Amino acid sequence: MGSAAMHIARTGLDAQDMKMRVISNNLANVNTTAFKRDRASFQTLAYQVVTAPGAASTQQTQYATGLNLGTGVKVQGTSRIDTQGAFQTTGNSLDLALDGDGYFQIQMPDGTLGYTRAGNFSRSPQGQLITSEGYQVMPGITIPEGATSITIGSDGTVSATLQGQTEASQLGQLQVATFPNSAGLQAKGDNLYIETAASGTASVGNPGEVGRGTIRQGMLEGSNVNVVEELVDMIETQRAYEVNSKMISASDEMLKYVNQNL
Repeated sequence: MGSAAMHIARTGLDAQDMKMRVISNNLANVNTTAFKRDRASFQTLAYQVVTAPGAASTQQTQYATGLNLGTGVKVQGTSRIDTQGAFQTTGNSLDLALDGDGYFQIQMPDGTLGYTRAGNFSRSPQGQLITSEGYQVMPGITIPEGATSITIGSDGTVSATLQGQTEASQLGQLQVATFPNSAGLQAKGDNLYIETAASGTASVGNPGEVGRGTIRQGMLEGSNVNVVEELVDMIETQRAYEVNSKMISASDEMLKYVNQNL
């Protein structure tokens, strides 16, 4: 009996340790551009049915509740909370924030597409719009050398004043991808996500159309991590971990008593 209780408490320790890792990652990314916090979800492990509810207790009566013994807990998964972070004004013409649903498309080194809401872009030596890692923003936008007054409209239209011209010229248009279930995107690091079977297929279109967010130039979306909320969760997780640890100690004392006195 004591051994079973220790096993159950161990599952509690493992689950709370995983939750603490999730909280730690949230707090570590409190200043990461467009970071979305994660939340750990728990579920019970299989139950041991000693007496089934409704089983016959005598020829005339039945058990009202039965006897079910739980075997512990596990982390079912992590859910990404996609609420929008606060906007931070930077004044940089290549800093972009999405106001609403959607993701920027990024071409990864292997040729596949990644998706991000972190719009802290820059310009490559060839004039292409790229991320801080050097990945190209898609569809490809090339800003000619010497171009000034770079403007990116709320609908993604990119224009600039070229050398020898007085009026702005349109250079292209950024597009935004949305997903049926954006929480199903898989995080890959570098502020990038990739499409999965759970997220559904990307639907690409112009910003501001069919529920897609609009673009705000000269701004960045901040992390949606609430430090106070995470600290409260951290304290709660720590207390739950301590309780499970005490359960192991108590079970050990019970086994010790049995060994010494029986």
